[in-house]
Amino acid sequence: MPRPPAIAALTLALCAALACPPVTARTVYRCVRNNTVSLSTAPEPGSKCEAKQIDDNAVQTPNLWGEMGVFSGTLYEREQDGTLVYGTRNLPGSRVFLRFTVRTPPGEPAHEGLGKVGAPRLDRHARLFKAAAKKHKVEDAWLRAIAHAESLFDEKAVSPKGAQGVMQLMPETATELGVVDPFSPAESIDAGARYFTALLKRFKSDTTLAIAAYNAGPGVVARYDGVPPYAETKTYLEKVQALYHAYRAALSPPPQRPADAVARPDPAAAAVPPAVPQKASQNAAPTPRKPA
Repeated sequence: MPRPPAIAALTLALCAALACPPVTARTVYRCVRNNTVSLSTAPEPGSKCEAKQIDDNAVQTPNLWGEMGVFSGTLYEREQDGTLVYGTRNLPGSRVFLRFTVRTPPGEPAHEGLGKVGAPRLDRHARLFKAAAKKHKVEDAWLRAIAHAESLFDEKAVSPKGAQGVMQLMPETATELGVVDPFSPAESIDAGARYFTALLKRFKSDTTLAIAAYNAGPGVVARYDGVPPYAETKTYLEKVQALYHAYRAALSPPPQRPADAVARPDPAAAAVPPAVPQKASQNAAPTPRKPA
């Protein structure tokens, strides 16, 4: 049975290009930057990279990408420290070496969220949401809607996909955002606000795409050029949008009214209806005729 193209295409192409000696294991670096993943034969400058050993004798090549569905990528060649390096991120000085298609499990970190649509809970971490919204110039209602859908404001929540805290940040995302304690409401809410603001900037203030990216990852949204066809993401998006309108209404000031006044009924509503024409009486005198 042929090996899955996810790593096989990369490792075989890398070794073919580098004329690898016959060994039983090879090192591939899984690199993360701005919540996007790449594979490389050497650590990438500016990315957080982890070395992975791949056994050439393994029956099935391990999936180092994660749950990203099916996508097409490019293997690039570049020089780094006087050595030819191959990787899947287009870095300065890179040249196209080959193109490949990868099939990985679907889903990403997408999930419907732990919270249910319900009445706004304005008492939960109100000061932190207000401060984060003001600091990062994002609407308070969006942050609360995300937190409500993600964790129902539970700072100890952990999703089936591994997301943590009030804003349900994935561990890699939390690390990139400088979060020390993902279960701290203050850190989680501030980092979640920064992340959502970055997504809005990336997707040109399109809140639908930003919310979808918060759920499934920005790389997935970019790959599908829109909301990915995941049932979890679609359900999550509808939930957050409904909660946003609820929180926006709840956070809006009440309508103004005149001071020291008493409401009165509208006189126009009490207008007398027009009179109904009466039938002429049988005993009424006939109308006189004009002489001919």
